[in-house]
Amino acid sequence: MTLDSLRRVFEPAIRRVLHLYWRFSRGLTFGVRAVVVNESGAVFLVKHSYVSGWHLPGGGVETGETVEEALARELLEEGGITPTARPALHGIFHNAHVSRRDHVAVFIVRAFRQEGGPRHPREIIDCGFFARNALPEGTTRGTHARLAEVFDGAAISQRW
Repeated sequence: MTLDSLRRVFEPAIRRVLHLYWRFSRGLTFGVRAVVVNESGAVFLVKHSYVSGWHLPGGGVETGETVEEALARELLEEGGITPTARPALHGIFHNAHVSRRDHVAVFIVRAFRQEGGPRHPREIIDCGFFARNALPEGTTRGTHARLAEVFDGAAISQRW
């Protein structure tokens, strides 16, 4: 079995275990994601070791963090990216695909510096900037939807 096929087999169980833990440790799960756009208009995407597909970078907001602090932490961890200006809030989305209690704030980041790559290479197995017309195979539906909203003027959905 390949790593991708193993991930697909175990991903549902891993998600259930994590969300069961979060159900008792948190009343609501809240995450952040970023549409990071470089000077040529390419977007930054990440591929995790524990979930299939290509995603916008981001993760959970920890206790005591603001959403912008969580976003800065996740961008640094997942891509060595540090925003150099305040990111613009694109929207807040209900992510019922993960849990009925999960929400995600999406920000647009156009001003940043990048130093190095992922800080945890066992978590982020691949990443990079991709032209909108050359997104990698396996880019998730939610990622496609957010990019269409940001770049193509698609109506902003309240759901991931």
